[in-house]
Amino acid sequence: MGFPLVEQLKSQPSWVVLLLSLGFLSLFKFSIAFLKWVYISFLRPGKNLKNYGSWALVTGPTDGIGKGFAFQLARKGLNLVLVGRNPDKLKEVSGAIQAKYGKTQIKNVVVDFSGDLNEGIKRIEEAIEGIDVGVLINNVGVSYPYARFFHEVDEGLLMNLIKVNVEGTTKVTKAVLPGMLKRKKGAIVNIGSGAAIVIPSDPLYAVYAATKAYIDQFSRSLYVEYKKSGIDVQCQVPLYVATKMASIKRSSFFVPSTDGYARAGIRSIGYEPRCTPYWPHSFLWGLLYQLPEAPIDTWRLGFCLGIRKKGQQKDSARKKE
Repeated sequence: MGFPLVEQLKSQPSWVVLLLSLGFLSLFKFSIAFLKWVYISFLRPGKNLKNYGSWALVTGPTDGIGKGFAFQLARKGLNLVLVGRNPDKLKEVSGAIQAKYGKTQIKNVVVDFSGDLNEGIKRIEEAIEGIDVGVLINNVGVSYPYARFFHEVDEGLLMNLIKVNVEGTTKVTKAVLPGMLKRKKGAIVNIGSGAAIVIPSDPLYAVYAATKAYIDQFSRSLYVEYKKSGIDVQCQVPLYVATKMASIKRSSFFVPSTDGYARAGIRSIGYEPRCTPYWPHSFLWGLLYQLPEAPIDTWRLGFCLGIRKKGQQKDSARKKE
């Protein structure tokens, strides 16, 4: 006496059996992927970042995601090298961190990533000489003031996007990497963007999205190059976060505060080469991945045209004042 299900399958045409088998296989793969997502999002513990070294370097730490990371790294017991262009804001953030986490040692390094970058990199190299920088957060970045067509991007903005987002991240990584190689351990986190990875296109933000696509490929390639050297390289891909750059003042379920994002980001350091740490963002990514590209492109173009219109209206109002 055989199993009823097996007997029923034997009585079906071969093409029906094939379709059922493919269906079961797809369901199995989906179940495995879902369980993995649940584990990563809610159950997997973060790594002990002090095992990489006692210091962390954060670029762009005076606001936004970078500031959130600076506080969370101090909370984990790491000393900080904070790299930003405004010395007053650096002192303010350093003072706030030390008031909350008194034992944290902090070095402030003034670097204008849109200015003389070579001179700035020299200051970073001098600041980290003799200390074990185990974690690097390449957060510094700029975007458009508001959405615009590519032919409307002026030369200054164009060069600034490339210099800060591409050259800045590349050269800071090159400055910090030799120390990690010497100690055979380290974690490099480059902050990418959903504009380059999650959605198929980001019209009216073309250059910004392209610089973040560079960050993604740069990170993935370094991950492969240095994995066997004990260095974990990762591109984190946030969607919207409540920051000045995104022009979002209030956080919500799908738009976390900078501190909320940083808490999730800290837990993901040292794992996948590309990740979206804040779980509602990864949920949205999964949904978008199932949709055809054309309607997403159409929606995104309309959305960005709306941002462009509002930006132009504000510009016109300022000129009349």
